Amino acid sequence: MKVKDCMCNNIYSVKPETKIQEVAQLMSQNHIGSIPICDNNNHICGIVTDRDILLRCVACDKDAKQTPISEIMTCNVCTCRESDEMSKAQGQMSQNQIRRLPVCDSNNKLIGMLTLGDLAQNENQLGNQQVGTTVKNICNCQGQTKNDN
Repeated sequence: MKVKDCMCNNIYSVKPETKIQEVAQLMSQNHIGSIPICDNNNHICGIVTDRDILLRCVACDKDAKQTPISEIMTCNVCTCRESDEMSKAQGQMSQNQIRRLPVCDSNNKLIGMLTLGDLAQNENQLGNQQVGTTVKNICNCQGQTKNDN
């Protein structure tokens, strides 16, 4: 199975200058836990999670109405290609302990997102044991993460 057969195509993204409060509101309104940050060419330059907003904004007493999302985003974003095999994408998610993996096309433009929920929805095709192993590897961080997506 290819990533394009499993990923979510309906995604939201914001620009680096978007204020944190606006991003948080977008996440709340759409019931999503992360948002990719893209440049004017739709190339991914960062990602932010609801946890990032809590730990890097609220806990640090930043002004969410004035602070751009670029100040708290994760810059070294793991991505995959729409043409990748799901086993490769699951390997990236496991190895890097990330729950959400942005998907890019051959021109490196953001086109989708692969999440743990997508794995669960496709577990019959992917194999229950394989999905279970991926989830276990992602969640078995013992208090530390390599890339907090």
